[in-house]
Amino acid sequence: MNRRTPAATPLALLLALALLGAGCTGGVEGTPGAAGLRDPYFPGLGNGGYDVTHYSLKLDIGPSADDKRRPADEKRPADGTSSPSAQPSDRPADRLRGTATITARATQDLSAFHLDLAGLDVESATVEGRPAAVNRAGKELIIRPGSAVEDRLRKGRTFTTVVRYSGSPQTITDPDGSKEGWLRTADGAVALGEPTGSMAWFPGNHHPSDKATYDIEVTVPDPLTAVSNGELISRRTEDGRTTYHWRTAEPMASYLATLAVGRFSTHQSATPDGIRLFTAVDPESEAASEEVLDGIPAVLAWSAEKFGPYPFTSAGAIVERTGDAEYALETQNRPVFPGPPDTALLVHELAHQWFGNSVTPKSWRDMWLNEGFATYAEWLWAADHDDVPVEESFDEAYEDGANWAFPPAGPPSAADISEAPVYGRGAMVVHRLRLAIDDDEAFFDLVRGWTETHRHGNASTDDFTAYVEEETGEDLTELWDDWLYGESRPPVED
Repeated sequence: MNRRTPAATPLALLLALALLGAGCTGGVEGTPGAAGLRDPYFPGLGNGGYDVTHYSLKLDIGPSADDKRRPADEKRPADGTSSPSAQPSDRPADRLRGTATITARATQDLSAFHLDLAGLDVESATVEGRPAAVNRAGKELIIRPGSAVEDRLRKGRTFTTVVRYSGSPQTITDPDGSKEGWLRTADGAVALGEPTGSMAWFPGNHHPSDKATYDIEVTVPDPLTAVSNGELISRRTEDGRTTYHWRTAEPMASYLATLAVGRFSTHQSATPDGIRLFTAVDPESEAASEEVLDGIPAVLAWSAEKFGPYPFTSAGAIVERTGDAEYALETQNRPVFPGPPDTALLVHELAHQWFGNSVTPKSWRDMWLNEGFATYAEWLWAADHDDVPVEESFDEAYEDGANWAFPPAGPPSAADISEAPVYGRGAMVVHRLRLAIDDDEAFFDLVRGWTETHRHGNASTDDFTAYVEEETGEDLTELWDDWLYGESRPPVED
């Protein structure tokens, strides 16, 4: 909903080419996978030559070495709470030791390939159980397997890479100035990844077009809790440390992966139709969040009527204390909120489970498909529950000059992909489409068909406009030109 990092630098690409040139001896026949996928806003993000199918992450999280040597009563006030003014080295989630097992399918004959990783020290890497050469070029981790595994890196073959790494994860500043990656909190940390922050805590192919399933095992010191995506498979405690195993069985883009470590009040239940619910709330936010979070089943049921069956087997929320993050984020299954949410924000983030999480953009230029539909969900909820007609919400957005800074399908830079036009004018596009169809039953059938057609996949703006015109049989060029791509504010009928 609000994040991004700079693309790989030319120097990094030159170094990669130098390391991976055809003249290298002892390597696999083939060519290196590309160091980036040429995203319109983050051209160095992601990697070519392979498609990840599964991540298995084993993470051990704790304080810095200096912090471990300090008596506990020197770090914590007498009331037992964490000090909000504590420096990063004083916090219990400052260091990470990880093993990432990445299963992928080669999409070309590979001699080498890249992983995105910001900071952190790589200790070793293997491909198919054999040691592999590892080099760094900025945020690019370059893996060069030995010739003994060359058959496993042929196009169409599946191969497994294991990377062992450690260090103090970075907080990343986006082009718009917001923070993502590893955000240290007073009692732990929260990892937020839109659009590039997940590279701060695990290596991978960090572009939304490459979705995968996940197993995330996290070991933390008691009494901390580790909360991630999907379903909690197991929890085991030994010698004062607890390991939480989370599994995401449906494909997930890496920017939607999250990890929250801290002191949480947790609650597990299920909706009447069997969706498993897990909420984790910072005690400081618990009382103010209770009523809104109790409404999750009702919001999911209402959303399913509008948008189609809920696309996942689990849902819930992570609520941090106010100030631990700058924004809410639609992390898959379990959105993160920076303090107690109101119902409108809950509706918005849960709508993202359909728009953004299940139907994921092919590139960051397609961000309006996420935010426009989630904002329109807020308008629909207000109409159904607060007696605010959708037309009133549309008129308010139409009069807001911030929504006309640029067209929603064409933000001018990476710093703009989470700005007002992507949200407000994106929602106006959806409403103008509804008016053009002039049949509510047909409109919602169209929306439900869209989420079904691209369920657990990726889709672009072109995919959406083509789908709409094919399903309606209408030429909607004028609507797209005026509302989706137009630079000026189009007139509306009185």
